[in-house]
Amino acid sequence: MPLIVGLGNMGNEYMGTRHNVGFDIIYHIADTLSVKLKPGGGPWLSADARFKGQRVVLLTPTTYMNNSGLAVSKAINFFDIPLADCLVCTDDINLAPGVIRIKPSGSAGGHNGLSDIIERLGTNQFARLRFGVGSNYQRGRQADYVLSPFDPDEEEVVAKGIEKSHDAVLNFIREGIVPTMNKFN
Repeated sequence: MPLIVGLGNMGNEYMGTRHNVGFDIIYHIADTLSVKLKPGGGPWLSADARFKGQRVVLLTPTTYMNNSGLAVSKAINFFDIPLADCLVCTDDINLAPGVIRIKPSGSAGGHNGLSDIIERLGTNQFARLRFGVGSNYQRGRQADYVLSPFDPDEEEVVAKGIEKSHDAVLNFIREGIVPTMNKFN
């Protein structure tokens, strides 16, 4: 049973920001699978869904981004899901807006949410879908940048990227990480 996690920050002030694109991906998948995220079991909102006859858990942490590892580590234990079946969707300033990259493992790449997950799990061996948010910010202004909405001229490419991410996640559920990487990277 796959666990699909979208990273972001809870609260209306963070909705629609670059840092919350992981949540946006989960919301789009939840709409497709006709489920609603609800509190339950730990520091997260989750939905138990079915896709192509397979059970899948969609999850958004209710912790702040920098404490995402608390929710992810507890959810893996709570739902009894092997780490190989976990996919984390997150923003990435090292990719252009709307570009996605899927990897089976890797470093945090300077992302505090991924860093906390790696620290709490004691490994970097979990799949991740990195969604490009660009890096058009002045030195020392990274936090302000990722907590800002996408620019109007980025909206179309971001919407296409969210759709591609949605398709990639559904492919991950069906076929696993390697076929998904081969198809979507």
